[in-house]
Formats: sequence, structure tokens, C-alpha cells
Amino acid sequence: MKTIDLGRLDYLTAWDVQRRVVDDVLNGHEDTLILVEHEPVLTLGANFHEGNLLLSAAEYRQKGIDVVTTDRGGDVTYHGPGQLVMYPIFDLRRHGQDLHKWMRDLEETVIVGLTSWGINGHRFPPHTGVWVDDPPAKIAAMGVKIRKWVSQHGIALNCDNPLDEFKLIVPCGIHEHGVTSLSNQIGTNVSVEDAKQPMIKAFQTVFFAEW
Repeated sequence: MKTIDLGRLDYLTAWDVQRRVVDDVLNGHEDTLILVEHEPVLTLGANFHEGNLLLSAAEYRQKGIDVVTTDRGGDVTYHGPGQLVMYPIFDLRRHGQDLHKWMRDLEETVIVGLTSWGINGHRFPPHTGVWVDDPPAKIAAMGVKIRKWVSQHGIALNCDNPLDEFKLIVPCGIHEHGVTSLSNQIGTNVSVEDAKQPMIKAFQTVFFAEW
């Protein structure tokens, strides 16, 4: 697995990088994990409902938050500083060629990664993503697109990002449950940099342990 660390980068520029890497993987290159920390942005997925935006686009811009329509699945979510976004550009023909399995394996990757901080992550059907606690709060959101069995988009893991921005939307269209972060869960700061190596290791464990 190749890893590309984009540092802190705006969403649209990172999306262009994704597209180039997808073309590479389609042409036979190795599976590639892109890591990035985005500038503040709301991304609207294929299942977006207008009512899940609580402000107008102009009001979001006044707060320094871009609004971008994407081609991933899911509804609306927030990305911003303090959140580790992971784009696994993988050829699913090497990993079961099954979209349901792919989503569950992405969840498993986060669950495995969270054990590095002693956090017990879990699934919460029918909602996609990784959750903690009871009542549940989402710590990692997911949305993907598959092109010719190569994956795009992926996972957003809340590390030490302020959570107030999520109050400006209905995150992933879910009214009744909140969001949390690594830092909130363990009571000490966990930065994006702190999270990168544990999550890279989790990807290697879930997808490449047999290698």
C-alpha cells in the first residue's frame, strides 16, 4: 500500500489528486491511501437532502465554510482542521469485489485504529460509520464512490476538531444522534498527526495482513 500525505489542503484540490490516483490504480498501480486535513467545507453527497443544511450557502461562506457538491454516497458532512480524512484508492477486485464488504471493512479499519487509544468503536446499523458510547455518537463518517471497482472518497475521523460546526447541519442526515472526537473521548488532545500512523497501521492490518 502506497501512502500519500497531502497535509492541509482545500477539498477541491485534493479531489483532483484523488482523480489522478484513481486513474493510476485503474492502470494497475498499487492501492494508495491518501491522507489529508481539509480547510472548512461542507460536502454534499448523492443522497443529500436540502433540509439538512440549516443555513444558506452565503451564511456558510460568511463563516468561512465552503459548500461543495460531490459524487460520493451519503448526505451532508463537515470537514475541517483537526479532522483526519482518509481516501483509500483501492482496487476492490483485490479485496473481495463487494461493495457491502468494502463498507464494513472500512468501518473495521477505524474500529481497529481506535484501539490504539483504548476506545471501543462499534457499528450502529442502519447508519454507516463508526460510533462510540451508549447513546451512540459518531466519531468517523464515511462516504464512497466506486469506479470500475476502484474506490474513491472514504473516511473522516474526528481528532481534535471543534464540534460546533456540526451544529450548523444535520450531519449525514441523522437528527437524533451527535458527534464526538478522539480528543473528547480520552480527555486529552489527539492531533491529526497523532492519528496518522495508527490509522495507516489499521489499514495494513485489515487489508494487507495476509501479505
